[in-house]
Amino acid sequence: MTEPSSAVSRRTLVTAIGATAAALAAAPAAHAASGTPTAPAAPAPAPAGQAARTVTVPATRSRSAAGRAAAGARTDFPIHYVGVSWDGPRRGGAIRLHHEGTGPGAWQPLAAGCAGGPDLPAGAAGAASAQGAAVLVPAGGAVGYDLRLPDGAANLRSTALDTTQGPARTATLSPTAPVTFCGVEYLSRAAWGADESKRFKNGVENSPAKYYPLQTLTVHHTDTPNADADPAATVRAIYEYHAITNDWGDIGYHFLIDEAGRIYEGRWSGDDGLPAHDANGNAVTAFHTAGFNSGNLGVALLGTLTGQAPTAAARRSLTLVLALLTRTHGLDPQAHVTFVNPVNGVTKPVDLISGHRDWLATDCPGGTMYATLPALRAEVAAL
Repeated sequence: MTEPSSAVSRRTLVTAIGATAAALAAAPAAHAASGTPTAPAAPAPAPAGQAARTVTVPATRSRSAAGRAAAGARTDFPIHYVGVSWDGPRRGGAIRLHHEGTGPGAWQPLAAGCAGGPDLPAGAAGAASAQGAAVLVPAGGAVGYDLRLPDGAANLRSTALDTTQGPARTATLSPTAPVTFCGVEYLSRAAWGADESKRFKNGVENSPAKYYPLQTLTVHHTDTPNADADPAATVRAIYEYHAITNDWGDIGYHFLIDEAGRIYEGRWSGDDGLPAHDANGNAVTAFHTAGFNSGNLGVALLGTLTGQAPTAAARRSLTLVLALLTRTHGLDPQAHVTFVNPVNGVTKPVDLISGHRDWLATDCPGGTMYATLPALRAEVAAL
């Protein structure tokens, strides 16, 4: 059993990541296979003193529906995803989509989804989000939907999302904001189109950032379609769903990785250019594993990995991210540890690199991906 790591300084963290990245540079780079979907690349870094750069992305359009059955929910925009969550029984929900000119389609079951949500302080009641269901349903340009919930379900939250055809929104990237960090390329929040106003509610930050020493790393899949033609748009949909529909205040993961191996910055952690950490090297708390978030960093692979493995490019990027994090925080990727939640004192014995299902009742990160975790730990240790 290992003890929780102490905070490392920002200088130590940057130096260690740089050394690790350099050591890994000799390994073959991951390349997307022919035909792998692509997302807009981040702009190249600007020289110091140059004017701020901008990127243009579609603004996310959303429309929430009220009522337990959400019958007849309609939009005046094509729906990319429908975000649905409720408290109570996880199984038995269904949705049917309406397409222009063809009317309602067949009812399809709603998967239970993954158990995410905030940590609650000691003495508080159990997280309701861990007892209910949450799912992001691909809608394929539908113009409406109907929902049916299982008996006993309550507190329905549903939102239609369009992250591809909304009005253009311009985001500013500071010349000093990195698109490569110690040689590791990633898409910053601004680069993939995060609208930072969505972190605020009534003018106040909905979930102010909190930071704790890193203890564990958790692997997820997003349970979204494979062969995604626009993964950056899917990341924006997840962000809207987590931050607004589920009222978490931000995206639930620290990093996301698409099928081409691109790494996306997740949960906001400050403006110092150090993703997922504060200036002292502590990890920001996200919302990926309800009740076990603080000190636990979540990396999500885009797609559904219940019956197929991640692409080679995604697998390599996942291995690289986990190797950088374990190396810089002095953690043994093959260790079995006792996680201690610094917020509420909850403990759990778990592998230091675990799958979401090791923490809560969920299929995440998919059966095929989960079966490869022992090999993944060995690959991370070998690096």
